Amino acid sequence: MTKEWEQAILTGNADRVRELLDAGVHINSLDRYGQTGLMQAAHKGHLAVVRILVQRNAKLDHTAKLGLSALMLAVISNQPEIVRLLVQAGANTQIRGSSRSSYYAYTARELAKQMGRIECFEILRETGIQ
Repeated sequence: MTKEWEQAILTGNADRVRELLDAGVHINSLDRYGQTGLMQAAHKGHLAVVRILVQRNAKLDHTAKLGLSALMLAVISNQPEIVRLLVQAGANTQIRGSSRSSYYAYTARELAKQMGRIECFEILRETGIQ
């Protein structure tokens, strides 16, 4: 992942993200922790960037450290709108975090319940997803 791409993602600069994608940046490139831009944007709560990346077919279910996905990172950082967007886009809700860390060894719904992320939990519950 280039510094320029990572900076655009982390700051939520949707216009710059579009420009870089149009210029050919690899949408699923990884940062030094093995996270994609989608994962970073979901965790930071940058809804507009997440929307762009989903529309441009970013990998929804890539996992990195602790086996966490973008959906799970959105739950952890309590981003219900991003949780809804990712679920509607088809993110796999059955992924479990790594058993190396029992705190994260849950599905997104279980994690939302465990962490008291009520809105996120309700979104996942409404969809009938475990």
